[in-house]
Amino acid sequence: TQAGFTVERRQILLDTPIKMLGLHKVRVGLHPEVVSSVTVNVARSEDEAERQARGEDVTVPRSEAEQALADAEALFERAELADEAREQLSEGDGEKEAGDEAAPEAKSE
Repeated sequence: TQAGFTVERRQILLDTPIKMLGLHKVRVGLHPEVVSSVTVNVARSEDEAERQARGEDVTVPRSEAEQALADAEALFERAELADEAREQLSEGDGEKEAGDEAAPEAKSE
């Protein structure tokens, strides 16, 4: 629809119902003499759809590290921003520690 073409439900030609996550080839009847095939990405979320499009198997559980990275990427929408935020946080922790060690100011009487 975004590209200017609308496909109606009756134009989708399924040989069998799609009941699993993943990428599936589906035939689309554009005209009685014209049939095209498209790849349908069946996923539970946009993140999962992107992973499947890259070739990952989403049915295999991720390790904790992979999940943490995915969470950071989802939060910041791009890995570069997540890395930048991690660096700023680690630099901020160092500044706080250095400030904590500073000697208190002398009081004048």
